[in-house]
Amino acid sequence: MKLLLWPALMALPLSSLSLGASIQDHAQAVLKFGPRVTGSAANEQARRYLEAQFQALGYQTRRETFSYPRFDDLGSDVRVGEGVLRGNALQDSAGGEVTAPAVRVPGVGTAADFARVDVRGRVAVVSRGQVPFIDKARAALAAGAVGVVIVNNSAGDFRGTLGERVVVPVLGVSPAVGEALKDGQPVTLRVRIRQGNVEAVNLIAFKAGVDRPDVLFGAHLDSVVGAPGANDNLSGSLAVLDVARRAANTPLSAHSFFMLFDGEEDGLLGSRAFVKDNPEVVTGLKAMLNLDMVGVNVMPLSVSGEAPLVEAARRAGVEASVGTPGSSDQVPFRQAGVPTLFFHRGLDANYHQPGDTLLDPALVEQTAEAAFKIANEVLKMAPLK
Repeated sequence: MKLLLWPALMALPLSSLSLGASIQDHAQAVLKFGPRVTGSAANEQARRYLEAQFQALGYQTRRETFSYPRFDDLGSDVRVGEGVLRGNALQDSAGGEVTAPAVRVPGVGTAADFARVDVRGRVAVVSRGQVPFIDKARAALAAGAVGVVIVNNSAGDFRGTLGERVVVPVLGVSPAVGEALKDGQPVTLRVRIRQGNVEAVNLIAFKAGVDRPDVLFGAHLDSVVGAPGANDNLSGSLAVLDVARRAANTPLSAHSFFMLFDGEEDGLLGSRAFVKDNPEVVTGLKAMLNLDMVGVNVMPLSVSGEAPLVEAARRAGVEASVGTPGSSDQVPFRQAGVPTLFFHRGLDANYHQPGDTLLDPALVEQTAEAAFKIANEVLKMAPLK
């Protein structure tokens, strides 16, 4: 891990800073950068913009960097004649381009299924389900296939992981694409991948002198490839910024960290890195409040976590329930023994899709208000430092 202190206010115009901008203004500014995949230019542009907003509110900021290996699909497809049919490379697939006849494999891709057809020198087309992806790929390779297309067994496309490297390209496609791959028809399978280390950055905002917070507010800033990430999770990031705005001139600011995590979409890696690298902070926390997908009201705001924090929420007039649902950045903190609350409004129809372009500023504000009220109740539970 590396610590980076960033120059105040960067080079952003004053008109874009928090003092007069609304959540809608911030959302429009950040969404212009594009999908915020960890390691991308858009990811850094968004973080730089939001860092300046925290600084305009009177907070100092710190960056903690970490790296991890990642498999990236640079745009993979299967071509039939002049048609280009999109798909997703399975993680651990080989890259490459092969042109060969397609062969529809019966069943679900067991070794016995492959024995019923001749896939030597051809592209095997096999259904998803029952058999692990890696076993399908192994059976195809043993039977002599030069490429594998796995067709989803439900509507839409999918992303998957083989679990170990294979030497043939493997592509996952939707049922609609699978239907277009006729037995014996020449196809060109193109799997374009990149494998290497990604440099990621967690951003922390805090008031001068605060190094042992009672409360940590967190949200992940990164999004997945191809998804602008308005709800997932610019909504949570802007809610954290709005909590910081509300707290700026109150005692809460002197007892809080406000964090934007990186690498959540690759396995909660930003929050895991912070917990690992900051044990002195983590052990002193009374609460970690994680805000994820709070800008679309698929369901009323759900606030859930450990009983003491649920009681604090109820005292603050916020409905909450005991439980630990969700796989988001609260998990590493909870595993480290920190009481957590998870703020969430459900998975909307544009989850991880190019259509994730909308959030409701009023819902973001409501979430921030709830988190702010609960945190103030948490401070009453613990001795102030």
